[in-house]
Amino acid sequence: MIGSIRALCNANTSERFNPYRDVSIPEVDLPGGTTDGLLGGPSPSHRPIFVFFAGGIHGYIRTVLFELWENKDTEVQVRQYLPKGVKYYDMLRKSKFCICPSGYEVADARIFEALYTGCVPVIIKDHYVAPFSDVLNWEFPVKDIPNLKKIVKNISPRQYIKMQTRGLKVRKHFEVNFPPKRYDVFHMILHSIWLRRLNLQIRDYEVL
Repeated sequence: MIGSIRALCNANTSERFNPYRDVSIPEVDLPGGTTDGLLGGPSPSHRPIFVFFAGGIHGYIRTVLFELWENKDTEVQVRQYLPKGVKYYDMLRKSKFCICPSGYEVADARIFEALYTGCVPVIIKDHYVAPFSDVLNWEFPVKDIPNLKKIVKNISPRQYIKMQTRGLKVRKHFEVNFPPKRYDVFHMILHSIWLRRLNLQIRDYEVL
């Protein structure tokens, strides 16, 4: 429909998602229905794992990731399954950087799981427009997967602190509250829709 704005979790530009007109919505997984018990984590000095990912092998990006990094490096922990008794969120809280690759679809909840636990997300996706990219910037080209460790290692401790601090600051924009609170995910989605509507109005005015 002409002039309509689509709000989608799977914001895939290869499937006609238009970042000028459409809105990318966060895909958030809340096992208990709320963020209670999910938010927060230790300081960087108490995060012994350098880079972490655990998940299934599906989609070409994860296939490449596993081929290059599964069980190849103790500092880059890429695995399909966690040991019995080990909890996924506990691993996130122990990690400095958390890999967030595309799977079956370009979007998933890993970005927000990382932000919730204070882990810096390393987003590896093609054709994906991240939520709220008007005010937030995430980028790690798929072609750089072979150089993942080298690139992340080049981030100085000072830079890392800044990245983690920034993540903690923007986390409120991805939090789900009942009822909604100022600046949370509900209001950020409305803000994104408002910006797209403004874009369309300006374009219509220029056409006239």
